[in-house]
Amino acid sequence: MKKALFFITLLSCFSIQVVSANVQKGNVSIQSFNQAKKLLEREVVFDRRVTLYCGVSFDGHKNTKLPAGFESPAHQKRAHKIEWEHVVPAENFGRAFSEWREGSPMCIDNKGKAFKGRKCAEKVNTEFRYMLSDMYNLYPAVGSVNAERGNKNFEMMSKSVPSRFGVCEMKISGDKAEPPARAKGAVARTYKYMEYAYPRYQMSSSQKRLMNAWDKQHPVEQWECTRALRIEQLQGNENPIVKQACIAKGMWRKK
Repeated sequence: MKKALFFITLLSCFSIQVVSANVQKGNVSIQSFNQAKKLLEREVVFDRRVTLYCGVSFDGHKNTKLPAGFESPAHQKRAHKIEWEHVVPAENFGRAFSEWREGSPMCIDNKGKAFKGRKCAEKVNTEFRYMLSDMYNLYPAVGSVNAERGNKNFEMMSKSVPSRFGVCEMKISGDKAEPPARAKGAVARTYKYMEYAYPRYQMSSSQKRLMNAWDKQHPVEQWECTRALRIEQLQGNENPIVKQACIAKGMWRKK
């Protein structure tokens, strides 16, 4: 009898561990990228409409108010609107999905042609839709900046590399980019959150070192805390990378 009780207890502990290990830490409530953008616009940034990288203000219709000295060497029309930037590019985590890499029998267009990539992963895979729509990873950016950043990885660049956008000190060269100092902390904590929340996404060792450094060099500020609190209330999961730092500084303020 004692042996039976021992094995039952052991099995129960094992089951609890398995359940705990499978608890989703990321977004499991919003599957629509468009819905995520609307929620962000209406219920998160409504009282602070400022882009992440360049600090450009925008109105309720997503029209930018570009400062003197702002330049857009390409995608000039897109400079007049904000777009929602995936700080961790969709391709960075999307390639972990077979639908992105190889397609799916369900990914056939109306002409009978197979397709793959983001469009296929979004159509077929629920987990990908959750990751794509995670509001913690979405920030407003000037459209032309979003277009040129694309899926380029962030890294430290030489001081001799000029800003790509005039007074906005966003550097882009080749397949790399470096955000202005004002954005580095939020960028770092977003990368760390995505790795924490989604086992499919893993940073390289060099990217981890960079993000850990930026996290320490550029601590949380009140807006980042307010934003994270609002997203937690809407999306249902917390971002402990930001939340714990905010609590430590007395900036986690629920109304």
